[in-house]
Amino acid sequence: MTEARARARTERGDSRFAQGFALFAECLLTGVWIAVASLPLVSYPAAFAAGSRHLGRLLAHERGGLREFAADFRAALRRGWIVGVAGWAALAVVWVDVRAVREGVPLGPLVGSVGVLALIGAAVAGLRAAATWRPGASWRSLLARAGRRTVLDPAGSFLIVGGLAVVVCSAWFSAPLAVAVLGAVAAAAVAVEERHRRR
Repeated sequence: MTEARARARTERGDSRFAQGFALFAECLLTGVWIAVASLPLVSYPAAFAAGSRHLGRLLAHERGGLREFAADFRAALRRGWIVGVAGWAALAVVWVDVRAVREGVPLGPLVGSVGVLALIGAAVAGLRAAATWRPGASWRSLLARAGRRTVLDPAGSFLIVGGLAVVVCSAWFSAPLAVAVLGAVAAAAVAVEERHRRR
């Protein structure tokens, strides 16, 4: 069905380049929406879930916009804020680990490395869970399944890590650029989950 719609658009005169550029522009706009919705700090899982749903609708050629994004964000935030708090707690634990490494604690480098890798894995699992979120879904079960996929699908997980690295590099280069790139990370998570689903 999607291929037929894409073919119809191409026949109408929309080139693949125009379609790709429209998707890229929508990713950048979605990144701004995600950044604004993440301002309360604990709402970032819900923001990524709503952004992923928006991009999924766009790829399925369904109607969607800011109103639908806001409705999904409110629904995801009902339990998603707990995931946000847990994410900040994990970051605090890793920060303490890194401080311990700098203080010269025995086995500090090993503990610090394990902590950083665990944090990256948790971030990837969180993004994969957000990419599959639907209204009424349990965050606990989404995260459990996403954690398994993170380990069992290393290629997809590395793609998401690459997207996160782009955000970090963009923030280092220019903070406003990192805001827009958040949408590309959500798109990467959606693409990775779709790839995994079709395997």
